[in-house]
Amino acid sequence: MSRIANMSIPVPAGVKIELKGTSLKVTGPKGSLDRELRPDVSLKQVDGAIEVKANDAGKRTVAFAGLTRSLVNNMVVGVEQGFTRKLIIEGVGYRAQAVGQTLTLNVGYSNPVEFIIPEGVIGKVDKAEIILEGIDKELIGQTAARIRQIRKPEPYKGKGIRYEDEHVVRKVGKSASK
Repeated sequence: MSRIANMSIPVPAGVKIELKGTSLKVTGPKGSLDRELRPDVSLKQVDGAIEVKANDAGKRTVAFAGLTRSLVNNMVVGVEQGFTRKLIIEGVGYRAQAVGQTLTLNVGYSNPVEFIIPEGVIGKVDKAEIILEGIDKELIGQTAARIRQIRKPEPYKGKGIRYEDEHVVRKVGKSASK
């Protein structure tokens, strides 16, 4: 049973919500986001907050109500404050460079890897850090995952691209023979 759906979503001043059928549009100081909602979940705007209700008591529908509540809350927070995700590059000679919407990664391959940053995400490089910013949390997370996939951190030396808060479990190498 989802208890997340029972919490209402506070709508801060400066954020405007437009609900038409199953279509939701959230507009704020940083931009606007659109999303199509599931028909078995309904939203209701009540004095400065949004309430999410499941249309029936089925286990799957109640779970989708919790998911919808989280997605709508991420939309409201995104258009008001925005989201940031940091990736750290570790390894001798590993580096990145951002020019416009293209991220060039030198991460141990024979040729540099060019990654096109999608529209709606701003990519910056600061020394050994890649900083992704935007209003869509889902898009930022997916972009960070695709960049990390280019060179995952390896378990022996920890070289590769990892999230800022990720802990790489290290393995012990071969032991010297006697």
